[in-house]
Amino acid sequence: MFKPAGTPLSKLEIIELDADELEAVSLCDRDAMTQAEAGVEMGISRGTVQRLVTSGRKKIVDALLSGHALVIKPHEHE
Repeated sequence: MFKPAGTPLSKLEIIELDADELEAVSLCDRDAMTQAEAGVEMGISRGTVQRLVTSGRKKIVDALLSGHALVIKPHEHE
């Protein structure tokens, strides 16, 4: 979880980031993989990686710029 310091979690809007979104953003942005390479790594299509990266980035930026809490949801099978 990421949240702004000094504000109780109970007073913050919570944005849920799916583990798959985090993995796709991490592979593409941190590890500098192409979406096609990330798709191979994750075992999904490049189009699905694109969708995950787009939605993940939006949630991360929204949380950072709006002062919301960001909670990472585990994979469905975990």
